[in-house]
Amino acid sequence: MVETGFSGGNAAETKRARLGKALSIGAVILFVALMAAGIFRSAQEQRKSGPAPDFTLPLYGGGEITLSSLRGRVVVINFWASWCDPCREEASFLEQAWRKRKEQGVMFIGVDYLDSEKEALAYLKEFNITYPNGPDLASKIAQKYRIRGVPETFIVDPEGRVVFFKMGAMTEEELLAELAKLGY
Repeated sequence: MVETGFSGGNAAETKRARLGKALSIGAVILFVALMAAGIFRSAQEQRKSGPAPDFTLPLYGGGEITLSSLRGRVVVINFWASWCDPCREEASFLEQAWRKRKEQGVMFIGVDYLDSEKEALAYLKEFNITYPNGPDLASKIAQKYRIRGVPETFIVDPEGRVVFFKMGAMTEEELLAELAKLGY
């Protein structure tokens, strides 16, 4: 009988197969856990319309703002973060739109997502943002709105319904068109 010397190779292949199987099982368990935690959601679950979930946002600089207290006004809710490049693309024109429309009763609210206060305040200063902004402590507001990342923007009508949703950076033209639909 001739020895081929492959018995060691078979043991290594078996060990790799077991490791691969264990990693696959681990990945499935992680995916199921993340699904249960709500990390992965279907597009149907994204808040694109219907009643806007109420929230109270603590504001940088003190105080707080509650969405339901703004009933009767159009509210633009923008989820952002200082580390988000697309957020930087829309920051200036969001501020400009706020300054032009606040006298008409349109309210803008910035919800800072997963950010440090130091970095967030630097961002607000860099873009001279004056509309109310605050941190989403423990991501409670993000969870209510089921956001998937930043930026995301929601427009709430005077009756408290989400009438517009944009995932990703909004353009100035999109924002102005949506506000015009609401008479602003």
